[in-house]
Amino acid sequence: MKSSGFNPQLQAVYLDVVEKQLQDNNPPETPQTFEKLQALGYNERDAKLLIASVIAGETYEIIKSGTPFNRDRFIRNLQRLPDQSFEEQ
Repeated sequence: MKSSGFNPQLQAVYLDVVEKQLQDNNPPETPQTFEKLQALGYNERDAKLLIASVIAGETYEIIKSGTPFNRDRFIRNLQRLPDQSFEEQ
C-alpha cells in the first residue's frame, strides 16, 4: 500500500506552532501573513495550513542540512504565501 505522506499528528503539531506564533505575535510576520491570507479570501483553517507549510519546510531544512533555524528564510517564505514555490527549492 502506498503512503500518501499525510500525517495528521504532525499536522496538528505544526498547527499548534502556528497558534502559538499568532498568540505571541512572534514572529510578527506570522500574524501579518495570516491577516494577508484572510484578506485574499483564505478561510482561517486554510490560512493556518499555509503558514504551517512554511514551518514544516523550515523544519525539513533544519533536519536535512543540520543547520540552525534560519529566521530570514522563514520570514521570506512567509511573505511569499500563498505562493508555495519555496517548497520546490
